[in-house]
Amino acid sequence: MKTISITHQPIELYKLLKIECLASSGGEAKQMIANGLVQVNNEPESRKRRKMLHGDVIELDLESYQVVCESPDEEVAPGKLKYRGSK
Repeated sequence: MKTISITHQPIELYKLLKIECLASSGGEAKQMIANGLVQVNNEPESRKRRKMLHGDVIELDLESYQVVCESPDEEVAPGKLKYRGSK
C-alpha cells in the first residue's frame, strides 16, 4: 500500500486524486468518482467532495493508497490545506 502524506486535514477526495496525479484534472477525478471507479475504506464512493482524513484508504485501479496526516489531531478551514505528496 502506498501512502499519501498531507500536512493538514480534511482534504476533498477529488482534489487528492488530482494532486496525487491519479487523475490528470479535477474534472477527470470527479468523473472517475461518478463512474464508480473509486473506493474509500472498502466502500464504493460517489461523493466527489468527501472529506478525506488520516487513515482513510483509497482504492483505484487495483492500487491502495493510505492518507497519512503529519498532525492528525489538527483540522484547518477549507482553502488552507497543504499537501506533501506521496512516498
